Amino acid sequence: MSGHSKWATTKHKKAVIDARRAKSFAKLIKNIEVAAKIGGADLSGNPTLVDAIQKAKKTSVPNDNIDRAVKRGAGLTGESIDYQTIMYEGYGPNGVALLVECLTDNRNRAAAEVRTIMSRNGGTMADPGSVAYNFNRKGVISITKADGVTEDDILMAVLDAGAEEVNDQGGGFEVITDPSHLVAARTALQEAGIDYDSAEAEFVPNVSVEVDAETARKVFRLIDALEDSDDVQNIFANFHIPPDVQAVLDADDE
Repeated sequence: MSGHSKWATTKHKKAVIDARRAKSFAKLIKNIEVAAKIGGADLSGNPTLVDAIQKAKKTSVPNDNIDRAVKRGAGLTGESIDYQTIMYEGYGPNGVALLVECLTDNRNRAAAEVRTIMSRNGGTMADPGSVAYNFNRKGVISITKADGVTEDDILMAVLDAGAEEVNDQGGGFEVITDPSHLVAARTALQEAGIDYDSAEAEFVPNVSVEVDAETARKVFRLIDALEDSDDVQNIFANFHIPPDVQAVLDADDE
């Protein structure tokens, strides 16, 4: 797991998010609605909602939109929120393993869209369980690098809060925990005055595969197409981009 490349940390990913701000807002709002439905609107008793709101605010979702989503999800507006979480498994170009997490109100539509997108972009669907065993569910806290905050500072802050690893991802750091320790690690960072971008339970690969620039471009195209689907909420993959390949990809974006 050490050294795996998280898709969300790449410059390319950030550019995609900027270009699709409206779609990104909709997915963040959906996360807030679901968290509020499951745990209620009281932030003090719903850490999942706290993290969903934090992520939305980091992406500049307006406060009014966030407030309405909390009320809607908690049933305070009389509206009904009914989303299902579905996980699809598959392979991208050159055998890169993919988990595609959907949050949808129409299971048949989500399945058809994911299957079509995979087949049109060099991917293949896989049987349930044939890919998932390559991943473990972990708590992942993403931290953008800032002046005066070192890897050792982060490690010292979260060590006693159940953190398993602190990884340098180039433009930021990643704290890996057991999902049950995610809230404790997040709180420890706050108490240490260290700002974080997101704190979520994610699927982290046990073993990552290195990809060359051409394979990475193909995988990116597939992930871009999947993220265009309103039903697709998260994508987890097991590819690792070596520094020399990342430099080539950065040059593509210039």
